[in-house]
Amino acid sequence: RSMAQEVVGLFCMILLTLTALVANIVVMVIILKTPLFRKFIFVCHLCVVNLLSAIFLMPLGIISSSSCFNRVIYSIAECKAVIFLNICFISASILTISIISVERYYYIVHPLRYEVKMTIRLAVAGVIFIWIKSVLITVLALVEWPHGNGATSASRCTVYWSPGAHKEIFVILFSITCFILPTIIILAVYSSIYRVARTASLQQAPVPAQAVAPARRCDSLASQVTILIARILMLPRLIPDRLLGSNKAILTLVLIVGQFLCCWLPFFAFHLHSSVTVGTVGGGHGEMLVTWIAYSSFAVNPFFYGLLNRQIREELARLRRSCLNRPLGQELCLSISEASVQENFLQFLQRATCTLETHTSCISPSPRNRLDQTTAGFPTPGQVPEESS
Repeated sequence: RSMAQEVVGLFCMILLTLTALVANIVVMVIILKTPLFRKFIFVCHLCVVNLLSAIFLMPLGIISSSSCFNRVIYSIAECKAVIFLNICFISASILTISIISVERYYYIVHPLRYEVKMTIRLAVAGVIFIWIKSVLITVLALVEWPHGNGATSASRCTVYWSPGAHKEIFVILFSITCFILPTIIILAVYSSIYRVARTASLQQAPVPAQAVAPARRCDSLASQVTILIARILMLPRLIPDRLLGSNKAILTLVLIVGQFLCCWLPFFAFHLHSSVTVGTVGGGHGEMLVTWIAYSSFAVNPFFYGLLNRQIREELARLRRSCLNRPLGQELCLSISEASVQENFLQFLQRATCTLETHTSCISPSPRNRLDQTTAGFPTPGQVPEESS
């Protein structure tokens, strides 16, 4: 490769590493600093895995990928450690994303059951399960490795160059447990969430009593103008909100699922193809490219699962203002239309299912607010009725 390609590649790898460090630290600090955000415990764990990857794994990836470090030689023990960190952090990240998707499903479709059963003990058990499964999968990769004081270059210290006798079996098992099954779970869960969201967004909201109650006809010009304005401002605005919510749900699902597939599909497809194809020679630049596409997931995950959430963004804005010594009374309160565009997927569902948050401190009463308040007691379409005890 030319010197320009080397410089651009090294710059992109360093930029991804720094982005992963900063973004994951910011989201972790916000979640740990705010007691009300304990429901984001799996998002916080995902940030921990991404941060560990940015500290240990991605710098090792820079050494393995850049020709500036061609003279770096690893011993067998060091090479095992590199592969252990690689497989362990990748497995933990993907498994955490799968659990986050299942958690969101129960949070939306079974909200009461989620509030009762989603305890700290269950969350800790889920985190322990993730790490146990990740370590067990990693141990399988190191079976039948040669022992001794041999050495290898850093660029060859990858799963592709693994000299283990059962590398093909491991790659197939690794791809099934850490990509194929999680992908099936994510697609099934978010498809179910989308169906609930679409049903909720298309549900006709009831018209308030004062809007449909017969009134004495008044032929005065002022009365007719008042009625016309009320019809324009109140009733027709329900349809754009439902259309916006439906399109927003589709866009959010495409972003989350698409980001996961774009990051991890090339990586696992490359290793599956190389393991089942006889006579494949050299990983070369292809392995480096798919590896760093996969590593980019560690940098973008805090945006998709953390900063995409409006509550976390608002808390980040408060922290920034407090650092700049600005009074908290100068907070900018979002209007209904702005919030509907900026809210995350869960908050869209809460709004679509008539469980609006309280905005009385920011928004003055208006016909639109009174209309929204009348819809608060209606059930969510697609929700399974909770058993009363």
